[in-house]
Amino acid sequence: MQILEFDLDGDYVELKQLLKLADLVTSGGEAKMVISEGQVLVDGEVELRKACKIRAGQVVEFADSQIRVLAAS
Repeated sequence: MQILEFDLDGDYVELKQLLKLADLVTSGGEAKMVISEGQVLVDGEVELRKACKIRAGQVVEFADSQIRVLAAS
């Protein structure tokens, strides 16, 4: 499993944006599709909300990759 770390710029990032920024999908449309198909986990639970707010300390999993979200420094 590939483990990525993502530093927040603000309080949160939307799930669909996070997948794009982490280069796990090629477009916003692809991000929306994989989320709606139930392929994305947030803190171990399937997340179907495309604009779900992901905050520091949360872990997102998709396609054998794990993104650890870190607070803005």
